[in-house]
Amino acid sequence: MNRTLYSLLLYLAVPVIAVRLWLRSRKAPAYAKRIAERFAINLPEFTQGGIWLHAVSVGESIAAAPVVKALQQLYPDLPITVTCMTPTGSERIQSLFGDSVQHCYLPYDLPICSRQFFKRLKPRLAIVMETELWPNHINQCARLNVPVLLANGRLSARSARGYGRFPKLVAPMLKQLSVLAVQTHTEAQRFIDLGARPEAVTVTGSIKYDLRVDAALPEQAQALREQWHASQRPIWIAASTHEGEDALILAAHQQLLAQFPTALLILVPRHPERFETVYNLCVQQGLQVQRRSTQAAVSAEHQILLGDTMGELLFLYALADVALVAGSLIEHGGHNMLEPIALAKPTLTGPHYFNFLEIAEQLLEAGGLREVADTHALTHAVAELWRNPEQAQTMCAAAQQVLQRNQGALQRLLDSIEAQLPTR
Repeated sequence: MNRTLYSLLLYLAVPVIAVRLWLRSRKAPAYAKRIAERFAINLPEFTQGGIWLHAVSVGESIAAAPVVKALQQLYPDLPITVTCMTPTGSERIQSLFGDSVQHCYLPYDLPICSRQFFKRLKPRLAIVMETELWPNHINQCARLNVPVLLANGRLSARSARGYGRFPKLVAPMLKQLSVLAVQTHTEAQRFIDLGARPEAVTVTGSIKYDLRVDAALPEQAQALREQWHASQRPIWIAASTHEGEDALILAAHQQLLAQFPTALLILVPRHPERFETVYNLCVQQGLQVQRRSTQAAVSAEHQILLGDTMGELLFLYALADVALVAGSLIEHGGHNMLEPIALAKPTLTGPHYFNFLEIAEQLLEAGGLREVADTHALTHAVAELWRNPEQAQTMCAAAQQVLQRNQGALQRLLDSIEAQLPTR
């Protein structure tokens, strides 16, 4: 399939896309808003001639934060436009950057939408986070002589096989990229095998290692624990859960409560549309739940704090003694385990962490991350870390060494950006 056929199929799929948006909006009403932007209609009045950065959703937006902040220092006179595809990503972008960036949804990859978007934006440089590559958008940049840089690029073996089924579409698109700044040598070779120009591919490492945590965050978390009279309570967090995981986690918490009657679980669903469902699940199990969105205090009677807010995940990690990074007890691929590690929390993952394979393998090998296969293993691991603070400290120290050893990717990425867009 070449780009012409791809575009034709995409036009034919517009009714399906509209129905899918409607179905998603039934669970998450935010999908019913700003639909026009997705078709390059009613776009904001952009200041032109700046940097466009695309981060598909929440995870990429968080990863992009240090990049955007560094670009704002390097190019203070250039407007930066950050796009995404999801309401949660949009909310995170606005909470991270406020009015310091221009923002909208990235229009669908229809040729007519792509032409309209770039006609309005007219960027000098395009940066795409991780692997959110759209053939018509990339082609439009090439036609306008806008260099496109893939930042923090990653490509799993499974994704590479998927792309490999469409060589006449993927190879020309990859050849149009000016720079592919990828995380590992393995991924670099996968991109080259798919058609990227070898001279355009550079291994920078993962900028996720360059995560910087506000020094005040642990102090604020400790102050809140004291306010709740919970300084000595054993607290754990299960963060970014997906459907099918919450029941497993609550089963583990029920077992932990039998051993630690004052235990508190901070349960954080990944998507806002699941907040109510997860709350009801906790109540059905007879658990006493406090909702974070109420800002009310957690009392001794509460067994669950439901993290039903956006933009607070790092703070919620800071409140806990042990962290489980979810999305990994089911075959979703996991989430960024470096966030709790940067806060010096002993960190657990389920067996399905393929989205962060390289990071997880380094941490597991160093003893800075522990894998739990099921509810029983999860219960045992949390209990063991609560009972043995020395073991928890050893885990944290090992993880911190991995974190520090891999830092520097952000600067290497910025060097690649500056080569495309000199500051002088």
